[in-house]
Amino acid sequence: MKNIDDFYLKQEEPVKGVFLALKEIILNQDEDITNVLKYGMPFFCYKGKMFCYLWINRKNQKPYIGIVEGKHFDESFLIQENRSRMKIMMLDSDQDLPLQKIKLILQKAINLYKSGIIKV
Repeated sequence: MKNIDDFYLKQEEPVKGVFLALKEIILNQDEDITNVLKYGMPFFCYKGKMFCYLWINRKNQKPYIGIVEGKHFDESFLIQENRSRMKIMMLDSDQDLPLQKIKLILQKAINLYKSGIIKV
């Protein structure tokens, strides 16, 4: 089984830096968040339940945060594409991370679990 740290280390810059920064931002949102490797991707779980993940868009090679229960959100910066449940937040690795938007959406996602809307 591959180590989650290997995933981050194998990425090329600037994506590597973006992913490492996002990892810290996500883990700092709540003490019950863990980082695991599933399906070859870094997933973040809240009390064992997958709530977001990091990946790279195949078309434009830009990193993004995938929100597992994104269907509950209508923020214009979240993209649904052909997904029924998940939405993604595309990021530009050449720009500063939009920290307020990232933290807002992460807290909203965590609150789905804390409030019981999504069962843990």
